[in-house]
Amino acid sequence: MHLIETTTTRFQSIEVWQSPQQVEFRVEQAVHAWWHAQHFLTGLAWDNIVASAMLHPGEPPRSILMLGLAGGTTFRALRHLLPDAELTAVDIDGELIDLARKHMRLDELQCEIHIDDAYAWIKRCRRRFDVVIDDVYLAGKTDVYRPGHFDETLMMQLKRLLQPDGMLLTNLVRGAGHRALQTQVRKLYRRHFPCVKEVRTPEGLNETLCGGNAISGTASLQAWHSCFPSARDRAFWERISIRRLPNLS
Repeated sequence: MHLIETTTTRFQSIEVWQSPQQVEFRVEQAVHAWWHAQHFLTGLAWDNIVASAMLHPGEPPRSILMLGLAGGTTFRALRHLLPDAELTAVDIDGELIDLARKHMRLDELQCEIHIDDAYAWIKRCRRRFDVVIDDVYLAGKTDVYRPGHFDETLMMQLKRLLQPDGMLLTNLVRGAGHRALQTQVRKLYRRHFPCVKEVRTPEGLNETLCGGNAISGTASLQAWHSCFPSARDRAFWERISIRRLPNLS
């Protein structure tokens, strides 16, 4: 891959790396978004989020809201699996979205995009969704971080957006420097939802928490296995792990 463009937005400096088959947006040497001409999965955090959305109980989700779209890596896989779903996204960085339109074919996903502070936007939103994905991170000088506070107030604002059988998903970075937040968000999920599951990939440094009244299990993911045309993607899909967290005593 070779560097073809560098853009500094109000929020981050983005390097665009390209090969004949793929594009990466890199922020502080980390891959921030990814697109490939033939593949949908990566073995990393995006796969966790995609798989979590497909654990919606009963019918597949018909409406999905994503807070923190970036280059659209997650939505590209979800659009492949759910061609008729209503996809809505909020991202604060309009210049990043423009880059994704230019280099990652974002417009082909036919999603509704709002350029706004995601947590301010949800306060005004009066719609409800089958799945709400909270992937709000900003790039710091040495690591990513979550703006604001993930507390009771935010949890109630997020839950208000859910359909009665809806699920809330939160992408969390694991490891040093992130454990306190991970513990806090896990406690909030277990306090607010009857069923909470974590979804991970073996090499990933993230987990996706999934909360709802009911959440499907590993068997439901197997139904989507054949939807991926490449053996590489199918292998990544098979390695996704799901674990139910114990209820608070």
